[in-house]
Amino acid sequence: MAFSGQNRGPNVRLPPEVNRILYVRNLPFKISTEEMYDLFGKYGAIRQMRMGNKPETKGTAYVVYEDIFDAKNACEHLSGFNVMGRYLTVVYHQAHKLQQKLDRQKEQERLDKLREKFEVANKDSA
Repeated sequence: MAFSGQNRGPNVRLPPEVNRILYVRNLPFKISTEEMYDLFGKYGAIRQMRMGNKPETKGTAYVVYEDIFDAKNACEHLSGFNVMGRYLTVVYHQAHKLQQKLDRQKEQERLDKLREKFEVANKDSA
């Protein structure tokens, strides 16, 4: 049941957050890769899928579609979908938010080093 191609005219404008990469949370820990491909493959060709395998990433996945409209269709249909008793949370991946978080961490490390160098007390520990 791949996306039929409606609304794909040259003048279609998508919201800025829409992209080909979906971030999926609340996945059952026991779901297999084949089941994931069956579930998400209904909406279009999948370029890549990465499932979390560490304790802190278990139950999450990234799904990359070949086409942005297929990703949009999957996000709309699978967000809130019940899989093995769990309701999926499907959102568009937002790389700029991840970069902002990394930048804040680096800045905090830099500030901590300066505080240590100049022996300035951290206001959190005062």
